[in-house]
Amino acid sequence: MRPLLNYACMSVGFLVEETIPVVWRGLMVMSAIEKLLRQVDWGQLEYLVVDMLPGTGDVQLSVSQNIPISDAVTVSTSQDIALMDAHKGPEVFRKVPVPVLGLVQNMSAFQCPKCKHQTHIFGADGARKLAQTLDLDVLGDIPLHVNIREASDTGHPIVFSQPESDEA
Repeated sequence: MRPLLNYACMSVGFLVEETIPVVWRGLMVMSAIEKLLRQVDWGQLEYLVVDMLPGTGDVQLSVSQNIPISDAVTVSTSQDIALMDAHKGPEVFRKVPVPVLGLVQNMSAFQCPKCKHQTHIFGADGARKLAQTLDLDVLGDIPLHVNIREASDTGHPIVFSQPESDEA
């Protein structure tokens, strides 16, 4: 896989006060999405990744109807409650229609840094079972690891800050 050399990030979270909740209704949400998509100077993009909350509402439909989407990916833990939402995402995109590349199993396992024992805190292989149910591929597993959290907290995703690490 070819490494990503340049990346940009934009979030509504950058535009509002950190401790103030964003309480927006549908039209306000859609206006913000429109601004993020069309008024941010993204430069020359090869990919634009839009991280959306789980669900099947206005945001997902509006994004899929207002920008050309080549593919969608669903990310979920293996926890039953998360998988119920994760099941809906690919079904929405199939109706729009947007091709679904597959599922990513997030926080798939915690590996003890001392003894290396793996614990499946959120359950094991739930996303894999869901992928089979939806006839999708599993694109990968993201472990629950302190290095991922620390790199994210500093604003330097682990895939860039430590690209050769197992976590990346």
